[in-house]
Amino acid sequence: MANVARRHHTVPQFYLRGFSDGDQIGTVRLPGVHRFTQSVRKAAAENGFYDVDGHDDGPDAFEKLLSGIEGEAATVPSKIDRGVWPLEKGDRDLLAFFAALQAVRGPDQRRNMEYIAAQFARLEIGHGGRANVASWAKRRHGVDISDEQAEIIWQQVTQPGGPPIRIRPDSHIEQMATLVDELFPYLAGRPWTLVRFERRSLFTCDTPIGLVPQPDDDPWSGVGFMTAWGITFPLTRKLGLIMSDPMPVIESGVKVEVTRAGRLDHAEPGSVKLQRFFNDLTISSAGHWIYHHPDDADVVPADLPDPRSVTMGMSGADHEFTGEPTFGIGGRPDAEAVATQQSAERSSDDPGDRLGET
Repeated sequence: MANVARRHHTVPQFYLRGFSDGDQIGTVRLPGVHRFTQSVRKAAAENGFYDVDGHDDGPDAFEKLLSGIEGEAATVPSKIDRGVWPLEKGDRDLLAFFAALQAVRGPDQRRNMEYIAAQFARLEIGHGGRANVASWAKRRHGVDISDEQAEIIWQQVTQPGGPPIRIRPDSHIEQMATLVDELFPYLAGRPWTLVRFERRSLFTCDTPIGLVPQPDDDPWSGVGFMTAWGITFPLTRKLGLIMSDPMPVIESGVKVEVTRAGRLDHAEPGSVKLQRFFNDLTISSAGHWIYHHPDDADVVPADLPDPRSVTMGMSGADHEFTGEPTFGIGGRPDAEAVATQQSAERSSDDPGDRLGET
């Protein structure tokens, strides 16, 4: 098919150019052993990542839709770079929407979806027992399977990590549309601080939206978009955005419309402390890649964490199954099965939990 876009960028090219030298951008693959320079066109790209087979406008219809959104969003950092701040409400909303979109569009989110699906399958089939795999296949999918096929499914499902499940792009896109709308208020409804750096520089990553926990949160507790003290977004090499805690503003009686209009937003100069604040959040948020201006290679630390394919966990996921059904007389689940399943199925009001932020 003519004019089909095959290379799909999970981090937009216009955004990466804010950290590049012309078309060249420094690239670090976690944990930092492999460091190289490549063209922006090749960075953060996967062939056919957003392909939707059978779409009337072609398989790359969603990729083209994203390109249109990115074209509009690209005007906002340019205005900020020229000195426009605070933003008009329309531009502010556009930047908040773009940040929300960037939080849910990448491979990390699809991997999290696959992890959740695999864990639910593992819990459901594992608690049902080895002898009930065939009945599960009939009930869930309306298919009859042989004893050999049932054994294969059992072995795949009960292995650590659960069965190999791949989420289709259209399923990811559907969730993306829902989560962007849910996340938007938690971004637009916060006071914003723009940090301008002169001598110091920021870098970015494949998942550039960072969540700052509350100061009194336990180190092991998760953080989501609703509960975060702050949300960071390195806009360019020299511009960083902090979306700070809205609670003091709410408690003081300021209406959310005032905050949404940007009337509480301000700017401040960059410092060594703020540079470290942004870059440390970027490192902790990164999945597999860090991107930087070629002149800023020394800004990226030598000691970096291992890559993170999945950024979430589920209670009960490490349960070991014996093959016996975890059910009592009359098909009623026992107490452990109930507790495990309820823990796995419990949803949160914070969409950050569904994003797998930990």
